[in-house]
Amino acid sequence: MREQNRRDFLKTVGLGTAGLALPGCFSAKRKPVKRPNILFLFTDDQRFDTIRALGNPEIRTPNLDRLVARGLSFTRAHIMGGTSGAVCMPSRAMLLTGRTLFHLHRRGAAVPGDHTLLPEVFRAAGYRTFGTGKWHNGARAYARCFTHGGNIMFGGMSDHLSVPVHDFDPTGAYPRGSRVTGDGFSSELFTDAAISFLEKDAGENPFFMYVSYTAPHDPRMAPEEYAAMYPPRSVSVPGNFLPEHPFDNGEMKIRDEKLSPWPRTPALIRDHLAAYYAMITHTDAQIGRLLDALERSGRAGETIIVFTSDNGLAVGSHGLLGKQNLYDHSVRVPLILCGPGVAEGRQTRGLCTLNDLFPTLCGLAGLPVPSGVEGKDLAPIMADSRASVHDSVFFAYKRLQRGLRTADDWKLICYNVRGKNPVQLFNLKEDPLEMNNLAREAAHAARLQELTALLARRMVDLDDFCHLDRPNWGYPGGKPGK
Repeated sequence: MREQNRRDFLKTVGLGTAGLALPGCFSAKRKPVKRPNILFLFTDDQRFDTIRALGNPEIRTPNLDRLVARGLSFTRAHIMGGTSGAVCMPSRAMLLTGRTLFHLHRRGAAVPGDHTLLPEVFRAAGYRTFGTGKWHNGARAYARCFTHGGNIMFGGMSDHLSVPVHDFDPTGAYPRGSRVTGDGFSSELFTDAAISFLEKDAGENPFFMYVSYTAPHDPRMAPEEYAAMYPPRSVSVPGNFLPEHPFDNGEMKIRDEKLSPWPRTPALIRDHLAAYYAMITHTDAQIGRLLDALERSGRAGETIIVFTSDNGLAVGSHGLLGKQNLYDHSVRVPLILCGPGVAEGRQTRGLCTLNDLFPTLCGLAGLPVPSGVEGKDLAPIMADSRASVHDSVFFAYKRLQRGLRTADDWKLICYNVRGKNPVQLFNLKEDPLEMNNLAREAAHAARLQELTALLARRMVDLDDFCHLDRPNWGYPGGKPGK
């Protein structure tokens, strides 16, 4: 960013050119003496229950377990869903802008100049910003965010041994002709670039590192030594396994669902889960390499580490394979924060979404939150793991599905598929696998009515292009619009 542009941006977010916050700009009363480094670790398609230290004894994640022991784990972290079958695209856009789903531009495929991005704020405040790995939200937006980078992949997915990557381009052009095929496995390529930055970085200003893995997204092709750790017969079928989904949810034949024939069988799902776990364990090993490099750099004690994923995945649960649904296995994600100002070895059930990370990280670094950011600072939960900042969280998928989860663990999912409107009501305290639909039980009629009214209000408040109280949800002309 040219110096004048940088000065102009600093003014828009309330910072002086030296990067000092002006009075009254903080989202929370936190003012570190020294601004922390940020290491943001982001995986692709990793569901919430894939970390050994958080309750899955069948998977090996020693390095994520390290983060659990050192930090605060949010066990009820969610995404809002997506208006695209490629759920990761709007999910990443919401994370990077702090905006809610219906306030994104082009479903998150590109981020316009007036939507400030998280790394952009840190760059304007004098941070050295580094990016590597998957970027699904446009090259122009990427160029605004980073001062350094390497092995950058623009797009949604690729073969993990043939990753199309760019080297860092200080001009921000990233022409297609400069793209090359990476030499190595995706997770290793991205980790190598991040370690190289750490080893070469000698600046006095703090850094913001965005390391975005494409694993464990398919094709699931972990190196043989990791695949060998998971013989399919040793992997349990999910407790909510079904051969087929019980009704048409609107996306029964999307690409993700075609990765396995119907009906699903326990043997097929064990194969998928074994390959999925192997990919996660391999990525965990690369995260371990990066954490070790951070320790060697002498800056680990000054670094806030964030680990999360862009969405979950069904992998056999409810008869589904993909993420194009609103069950917990698809909208719930792992989230761990550790470092200065974060409690160690604790867990919280406070509801949150990935949108909340934007204001939270700004608060931890003493930076103001730009206008347009709609997430909530998680500072109250970090101060008291029993606290909450949300009474409920909202979910949506295209024009087909809407839902919400309340802080007291009730969940409603409504469908609008070919004129049919199935409804599901779950008591997640008693039924965490979402198998017992209470929507038609008279004893829960009042609860159903209450949550349906709340969902309708949330849709209006969030500028949803659908309206729950209109025929077929008032979806105009087959195209989204307010």
